[in-house]
Amino acid sequence: MPSVIGASTGWYIGLVLGVVVVAVAAAIVITIVVLASRIAQQARTAVQGVEQVREQTTELAGVGQINDSGVRILHAARALRKVAVGK
Repeated sequence: MPSVIGASTGWYIGLVLGVVVVAVAAAIVITIVVLASRIAQQARTAVQGVEQVREQTTELAGVGQINDSGVRILHAARALRKVAVGK
């Protein structure tokens, strides 16, 4: 009978190992789902921040015109300096 007992213990060991493998896989899947949920929440927060920045920067519509005026003033000043210095 010792060989019958030894053969049945192999099944128990296999069953226990199978349960352990399934438990580890379940733990990994649960961890991935929890991390994905955190990432989704952070992404929602980031989108809200981007929307707020967009709202704040749309009010700066005249910046392009101001930059163009500044460039024209700079070119005029350089031309004046060339005339004044003689280069």
